[in-house]
Amino acid sequence: MTDRIEKTVELKAPVARVWKALTDHNEFGAWFRVKLDGPFAPGARSTGHITYPGYEHLKWEAVVQKIEPERLFSFTWHPYAVEPGTDYSKEIPTLVEFTLEKTTTGTRLRVVESGFDKLPAHRRDTAFQRNGEGWTIQMQNIAQYLDTHLDQHA
Repeated sequence: MTDRIEKTVELKAPVARVWKALTDHNEFGAWFRVKLDGPFAPGARSTGHITYPGYEHLKWEAVVQKIEPERLFSFTWHPYAVEPGTDYSKEIPTLVEFTLEKTTTGTRLRVVESGFDKLPAHRRDTAFQRNGEGWTIQMQNIAQYLDTHLDQHA
């Protein structure tokens, strides 16, 4: 068991394009499968509804931490908060950090989610495992999204 999940994907898209897919709330929603209520803003709560099949009953809630253009986008949230009627607000949220790095073929996107050791013991292992699987899927999702929407300027 470790405290952090780290996934990296090499994207054949320029940093500016990856940045837009990551931080434009409509584009983020398209590949992450969430319908967001509004744009991301540092220090602001981001709300919406999950659109991922089988999880449509779940709400999205995160607090945007940092938006450093074309470099870092981060937010905190309650990982694998899937039990209806459960109040997760007393838990310490995990930190999700996306970093972008220019490469010769495009962009290296890294996501790190940390803080799992602060979760309640009964949820820690499952949240870590499920989010590890989830980030693998999400890195594939953004790659596929950019492959099909590379020239899109919404």
